Amino acid sequence: MSVVEYASGPVWVLGGFVFFTAWDHLLRQMIPLSARNTNVQSWKWKNTAVSLVHSFITGCWSLLCFYEYPKLGEDLIKTYTRSSHMLVSFSVGYFVHDFLDMALHHRKRSSYELMVHHVCVIACFGLSVWTRMFVGYAVVALFVEVNSIFLHIRQLFNITGICKKEPKYRLNSMLNIGTFVIFRIAVLGWMTRWLVIHKDDLSLAVYTLGSVGLAIIMVMSIVLFLRVCIADFTKKKHKDSNKLNESNHKKAQECDDSMKLSSAATLLPNGTNIHLD
Repeated sequence: MSVVEYASGPVWVLGGFVFFTAWDHLLRQMIPLSARNTNVQSWKWKNTAVSLVHSFITGCWSLLCFYEYPKLGEDLIKTYTRSSHMLVSFSVGYFVHDFLDMALHHRKRSSYELMVHHVCVIACFGLSVWTRMFVGYAVVALFVEVNSIFLHIRQLFNITGICKKEPKYRLNSMLNIGTFVIFRIAVLGWMTRWLVIHKDDLSLAVYTLGSVGLAIIMVMSIVLFLRVCIADFTKKKHKDSNKLNESNHKKAQECDDSMKLSSAATLLPNGTNIHLD
């Protein structure tokens, strides 16, 4: 099987870094008024918008790689195309940019979790870029970016205060859950299975790196899935339940007060009028 000529990896890594740095500066000028209440809110909107650009490009690009060259799936270790190698290299440039953006401007707990994720991705993808091995496997990993499109849109909605009852929010929530199961959980599960099956074809270092990276990303994905489900589908019911309980409690209090008043009235002689000054 012939291998299509590929571009130099480091050049595309640098190109990806410059590309997303440029988008970072451009989107700073496009922050909506609803996301300008605090510096942190503005940074989150800008950072999420840049991530959305990356997810849209790489999610579509990864699917296109397999559409254009289906044989890429027959050998995820040695086979690659120029386009697939460019994609993985380009994506490494984004993750380097995003890691530095969080490290310099948003050192919070949530950012540290993502920074751990980015280190795993940069290490695994960097191996593919440098050795030109496992490029197909890395492209499969980028399938998860299809789901990230809707995750980032959801986050932008939350940052700008879009009501969760609005149709566009509900539609995105459904698409988010559907793509989460198909393009994230199922893909990561398949990647884990592939890694176990091809254990004998991998060196100990590569197998360890892949196993640890997948384990961390899988745990983070499951936690994220539960958080999204609770926030978008059970919290509303919980609030409604609380409102119902409060309403029932008020009615019970009114009933008790009415009963007390009735009891007090029975202690008065018939025909007695009560005047409250």
